[in-house]
Amino acid sequence: MLDFARTGAAVGGTSATLEKTRVLAAYFRSLDNDDDLRRAAVFMAGRPFGQSKRRTLGLGWAALSKVVGAISGRDDTELQSLFRKHSDFGDWAGEALEGRTENGDVPLEEVEKTLEGIRTARGAAKAAPLEKLLRRLHPEAARFVVKVIAGEMRIGLSEGLVEAAIAEAFGQPVTQVRRVHLITGDIGETAVRVKRGLIETSKLTLFQPIRFMLASPVETAAEAFERMGAEKVWTEEKYDGVRCQLHHADGRVELFSRDLKETTRAFPELAENAPKLEHAVLFDGEVLAHRDGKVLRFFELQHRLGRKQVTADLRREVPVVLVIFDLLYLDGRSLLDEPLAERRRLLEGLGVEHPFLLARLEEATSPADLDRIFADTRERGHEGLMAKDPASPYTPGRRGLAWLKLKRPLATLDVVVTAVEWGHGKRKGVLSDYTFAVKDTATGRLVNVGKAYTGLTDAEIAEMTKRFMSLTVDDRGWARVVKPEVVLEVAFDSIQHSGRHASGYALRFPRIVLIRDDKPVEEIDTLERVAELYERYFGTKTEASLTEVAEVSLPTRPRPQSGRGRPPHGVGRGR
Repeated sequence: MLDFARTGAAVGGTSATLEKTRVLAAYFRSLDNDDDLRRAAVFMAGRPFGQSKRRTLGLGWAALSKVVGAISGRDDTELQSLFRKHSDFGDWAGEALEGRTENGDVPLEEVEKTLEGIRTARGAAKAAPLEKLLRRLHPEAARFVVKVIAGEMRIGLSEGLVEAAIAEAFGQPVTQVRRVHLITGDIGETAVRVKRGLIETSKLTLFQPIRFMLASPVETAAEAFERMGAEKVWTEEKYDGVRCQLHHADGRVELFSRDLKETTRAFPELAENAPKLEHAVLFDGEVLAHRDGKVLRFFELQHRLGRKQVTADLRREVPVVLVIFDLLYLDGRSLLDEPLAERRRLLEGLGVEHPFLLARLEEATSPADLDRIFADTRERGHEGLMAKDPASPYTPGRRGLAWLKLKRPLATLDVVVTAVEWGHGKRKGVLSDYTFAVKDTATGRLVNVGKAYTGLTDAEIAEMTKRFMSLTVDDRGWARVVKPEVVLEVAFDSIQHSGRHASGYALRFPRIVLIRDDKPVEEIDTLERVAELYERYFGTKTEASLTEVAEVSLPTRPRPQSGRGRPPHGVGRGR
């Protein structure tokens, strides 16, 4: 584990992408054991388990901080001070444990067994295997164990860079690595297959979720045609729902979310009706709350998410449909390499019936056509438009130019909430002001770019208050630093330079468009994206704004503190 940690530290110590890739590739090559390679790739991606295992750790922040506090022997005040210094659980734990552990090392296999022990334990028993492991480790190794547990490496290492390192380590084109990863949906399994040369034999398998194809944002119809470089594009409405992958064969049905978690129980009517298709299929689509031929608000769909059981009453109150826009597998045949036009032809030939619908498809041959279709789409109440190249294959989970998304006004960004504040006036008693951040890919850190007060209903704010209370890692009375887990889509009118935010930018008049529970934090927008928008519309970006190392922190409060609340007893304790 110490070699893993030292590699992670070296990766985090450079902002040069090529050097990050080189360092990680050398480490991957040094691992003779395939199982260690699988573990290392998964851990470097910031996950305790490979996605194909469909496992969650179930260890809360309160339990984690209690273990670190017990080993360190430090008091709450000192622990809080250290956390404010780092705003990162792994870095905080590493410093807190300096001089307090046995400075030992363990194989990656033992780390994996400990994580499995934590997963299978119940309640307070989850802390024991973690404490036993951390007491043995060198603080640098403990630092990275906690990073893996937290799911936040923050060393400037995206999953795409892990793919590139696997490619360099084993002498394969990165495009081939991405293809294997698309099929496996698991970076650890991908690393082992690439090492063994099992590239051409890697095939799509039903009930093993694959990564979703993503779209790149554009601001105008003209930009869409220019970037796609096509004489015609296909358009689909951009739906206000949850991305979903449906697998069916011989009466077995499983659904998966955007982050490849199984969601079958959330949508039983889809699972019940899929066997009527009478074909083995893999659909890519969007689950929408839908009643009487009309799409309901995303807020209503949220009532169906994260539930272990959906009652008959809830099914009646919030019925759902799956709007299908792609067919990736049909009766034993993978369609990933077929052009979109062929996949659509086969999809239309299935004759699907409610609760399955086909995405509305129109063709545009010019920017004027695209603008007209966009206006019509907005009139129908949808948030934007997808533009797709009908000749395109289905490619790995990254943003290319074969699929584009057109949204207005200026732009929207997917951000993560880092801090929240108590409201005042009619919003007294609820957490209604949300500071949010984007990712600085040069450092792997989150950097704040604004604070939003509007866009949610009173009911949504009340629900989010409960959620943020449980995610609090530092209670400052008038405000709370929260675990960066809640993803929002925010719209804004302009961007300006700012000395107040560590990012160097501030979004003006931001408003919340959506709570994006369907989107993982790994897919939020980046500081580079903010700088690109600023340069395009308002001026010239500076290199400093892209490389500044900054911690996620609360902004200075512009009004006097209310005196409500008191400092928490420990770090990571929900209130």
